Amino acid sequence: FVINLGQGSEQLNLHFNPRFSDSTIVCNSRDGSWGQEQREGHMCFSPGSEVKITVTFGNDGFEVKLPDGHQLTFPNRLGHSHLSYLSVLDGLSVSSFKID
Repeated sequence: FVINLGQGSEQLNLHFNPRFSDSTIVCNSRDGSWGQEQREGHMCFSPGSEVKITVTFGNDGFEVKLPDGHQLTFPNRLGHSHLSYLSVLDGLSVSSFKID
């Protein structure tokens, strides 16, 4: 599945993509073209499971808290101070969404 946060589909501050086939989580940014991937070998997702993911956005970047409590960070490469775009793709069903 994929969670994208940013300004639009071509300006993504965070592209969060757990890849089951590789047992890795890929994070990236996009400003017209893709940046360098950041790979995290901490796969705590399994197909069909219910999960809670917490994403905290700050000026420096993102903190993503995974379902098992592990946390990963990704820099705010595009430098935006706000986000206006969210997309969820490829099999993740959102049952609850909260903004603080």
